[in-house]
Amino acid sequence: MRGKTKKAGMKGKMTAVLLVPMLAAAGSAFWGVWEPTALLHRMGVGGGRSIGAQIDSLDGIAVYYNGPVGNVSGRNLAPDGYNLGQKYQCVEFVKRYYYEALDHKMPDSYGHAKDFFDSGVADGGMNQKRALLQYTNGGSAIPQPGDLLVFGPTLSNRHGHVAIVAGVTAEDIEYIQQNPGPSAPSREKMRLFPAGEGQGRAVDSGRLLGWLRKPVSPAAEGQTAAGTEAASSGASSALPTGTEHTDK
Repeated sequence: MRGKTKKAGMKGKMTAVLLVPMLAAAGSAFWGVWEPTALLHRMGVGGGRSIGAQIDSLDGIAVYYNGPVGNVSGRNLAPDGYNLGQKYQCVEFVKRYYYEALDHKMPDSYGHAKDFFDSGVADGGMNQKRALLQYTNGGSAIPQPGDLLVFGPTLSNRHGHVAIVAGVTAEDIEYIQQNPGPSAPSREKMRLFPAGEGQGRAVDSGRLLGWLRKPVSPAAEGQTAAGTEAASSGASSALPTGTEHTDK
């Protein structure tokens, strides 16, 4: 009896040694297939779109489909070597938009989406890493078209999210995004509501940390002010004869 028991025990141990790596590999394959966003993509929830297909655009800057939110298709670099980000993550779109549409390069072009908002910067102050003005949700301003929205992390997305403001009305804002998930739309809206006297309006979102904005250059401010004054006075936009017009 002792000999039989010993042999049975050895056989059980050998079986366990063989089964453990097999089960581990099977488990990895199982979760790779059945991970929620991957499953939706395989089921065709993305509308049959292939990764890298253009699904939207803003000011001529394309938004590409990325399928599962964790997918990465390599790093996108500008012709001058500037880092635009990993294709086709949300960060890649906002940096590409600012680079191509607004001619803006961030001093620090790396970091997760949530890292674009610096909690140490006061409302309306300069975010030095991004070379952009930073506004806090519920602070002194409301978003404007072209602003870069920064969303904080969640239990299911620890890296946060970024998007670009596409339009603003008195009631809401519309934003455009890349990599929201295989079944989520590229554009969504958030409601605006009064945030208190003297504080304008804030965006109705507990996730929204704030937004970044490219500073207006003094030359551009001067041109805007001059154009507004000319329009209000009914003056001609033509320059007087013999006057040289130079942008400083």
